[in-house]
Amino acid sequence: MNIDFNKTDGLVPVVIQDEQTLEVLMLGYMNQEAYDKTVRDNIVTFFSRSKNRLWTKGETSNNFLHVKSIHIDCDNDTLLIKVKADGPTCHTGSRSCFQTEFNQNFILQLEGIVADRYENPVEGSYVNKLRGKGINKIAQKVGEEAVETVIAALAETEKDFINESSDLVFHLIVLLKEKGLSLETIAKNLEGRHK
Repeated sequence: MNIDFNKTDGLVPVVIQDEQTLEVLMLGYMNQEAYDKTVRDNIVTFFSRSKNRLWTKGETSNNFLHVKSIHIDCDNDTLLIKVKADGPTCHTGSRSCFQTEFNQNFILQLEGIVADRYENPVEGSYVNKLRGKGINKIAQKVGEEAVETVIAALAETEKDFINESSDLVFHLIVLLKEKGLSLETIAKNLEGRHK
């Protein structure tokens, strides 16, 4: 990557974005040394202007930012780094330094929660109870929720429709996981159809 560190006195702005939800998590700055360390370690390291030194995000909190991809803008003086965060990104404990009103990508986060229940079963978890009943029951639940969503759309309140739609999406996520697929698979398929 041909990053122009000279254009901005040795530092370039770096936008940190969640690789799955695409939510912007924070903005920091890198010099050449911070960039090289980030690439070498695959964990985001900034140059802290307030500390006047390299600073690896998570060095005290253990909420590291694992690099998934690095992109440079058209002027070669700003980076976009897509990451998987170990926990909250903001020092306040929030998932992002930008206080958005709600998690606009919670459906993708929910997919991660379902996947975690598969990998780390929790006693009493609805996902684990459903999974224990097998794929036939999971598929049946998707069908039931689809019918309830249609009924709510035609004859019930908006709140009922929203609740039934939410149940349908949740159960579809579980079914996708059971089949070894993801929302990304569906999104890519829809994108391909759109072209």
